[in-house]
Amino acid sequence: MDERIRLVVTSAVLALAGTGLVAAQAYPSKPLRIIIPFPPGGATDIGGRYIAQKLGEALGQQAIPDNRPGANGTIGLELTAKAPPDGYTLVLGQTGNLAISPGLTKVNYDPVRDFAPISLVIASPHALAVHPSLPARSLKDVVSLARSKPGQLNYASTGSGSAGHLGMELLKTTTRMDIVHVPYKGAAPGLSDLVAGHVALMFTSALSTAQVQNAGRVRVLAVGSLQRSPSMPEVPTIAESGYPGFEVISWWGILGQAAMPKDIVARLNSEIVKAMALPDARDRIAALGADIMTSTPERFASYIRSEQAKWGQVIKNSGARVD
Repeated sequence: MDERIRLVVTSAVLALAGTGLVAAQAYPSKPLRIIIPFPPGGATDIGGRYIAQKLGEALGQQAIPDNRPGANGTIGLELTAKAPPDGYTLVLGQTGNLAISPGLTKVNYDPVRDFAPISLVIASPHALAVHPSLPARSLKDVVSLARSKPGQLNYASTGSGSAGHLGMELLKTTTRMDIVHVPYKGAAPGLSDLVAGHVALMFTSALSTAQVQNAGRVRVLAVGSLQRSPSMPEVPTIAESGYPGFEVISWWGILGQAAMPKDIVARLNSEIVKAMALPDARDRIAALGADIMTSTPERFASYIRSEQAKWGQVIKNSGARVD
């Protein structure tokens, strides 16, 4: 090759490499979009907006929450999977749309192959909440009452096939209770009927029950995490209430597209983990009834697979279907 041609080619290669390096170092150079796959005002929206705020502060760019509700949170996942893998469109995925819905219905994405998990961010144990008039002060009391009146107690859920429905089905199987399912379209109407005494029980994320619990309008008897929740340390776990190994939690995490550059995934993971470790983040999330739960991208990917397997088995055993 002619020496002059060699120099031109070499210069061009170095220039392209330099451009890529500068682009990677400059990320993010514009605002990010954080898709929240649920309507404004709910627990996922509140948590998602706070996470977007903290991530934006850490990156020095605005992270704009974008509510895209529908189909139990799966529409937001579909939009994210189809977005350019450049690190500017992320999604707040969670138990339902990553681990449960794919086992219940047809979704237009693969929760493992189509996404780059970045980090888990928060978790909220499911809380067994009862109306104050129910003569039960512990999970043991609930089980005894349900066994003495088979088929007479009822429980609310956020919908057929939801995490609250399947979580209670797992609890029913574990404790051998016979209670009746009453599905609602979301946490708010279910909790409203629980507060009004129209249903006796609800097993749903503490993120949803925190406000009515703090107001004394429901009584939380147990939580589904393996260890007591830092946000409600006085409440015993179901595991310590006589059912070792029982665990039902809701979790949320940030994901991008599968083809997202690894250096951007690593940068986002680092900033999320640091931001969520700040004392004000812990305090804010605890006030919502949740706990910080960050991870490596690899750990998050493994967790999604294990949760899919777990809930797939519960779906099979319970015969749950989406209405």
